[in-house]
Amino acid sequence: MIQNEKVEEIFLVLEDKLDKTVSVLRENFAAIRAGRANPHILDKLQVEAYGMMSPLQQLGNVAVSDARCLVISPWDKSLVKAIEKAILASNIGITPTNDGSVIRLVFPELTEERRKELVKQVKKMGEESKVAARNIRREAMEGLKKLKTGKEISEDEAKNAELDVEEQIGKCIEEIEKTVSAKEKELLTV
Repeated sequence: MIQNEKVEEIFLVLEDKLDKTVSVLRENFAAIRAGRANPHILDKLQVEAYGMMSPLQQLGNVAVSDARCLVISPWDKSLVKAIEKAILASNIGITPTNDGSVIRLVFPELTEERRKELVKQVKKMGEESKVAARNIRREAMEGLKKLKTGKEISEDEAKNAELDVEEQIGKCIEEIEKTVSAKEKELLTV
């Protein structure tokens, strides 16, 4: 790694964006259910409460009661209907049951066909993350090229920096592939 503030800045931005790419992929995978009760599918759920939109986690407790059932216990029982409405509108594919004080989400067993659809979705998300990583590489390479044409770094320094960028991208894509294959394995395990 060469000692140049602008090159270091390019690498800091590169690493930050690559880390975000992988973490966003993992967050998205957490929301894909594999037939088991997973409270993370509700992470992005917003509920209209007290005249504004609030995350579900701020309005009640979400607990896994058994392998295929989530129980949502709102702190204010008057929000049960609003939470139920938000779940129905969220399109997570599960119909909530409401007993007046808690809401239950029962996850049905996934059919083999549904598992294969989810695997396709996971692979597509993985490909999108790889494309994002390649776009990040392009940005870093353009930044290095500008430094080289502006005579701020030498040809050799630029070549070494480009190799370092390629190495970082390779590691990121490898991490994406590991994440995709782990989620595939989880989805296909009955």
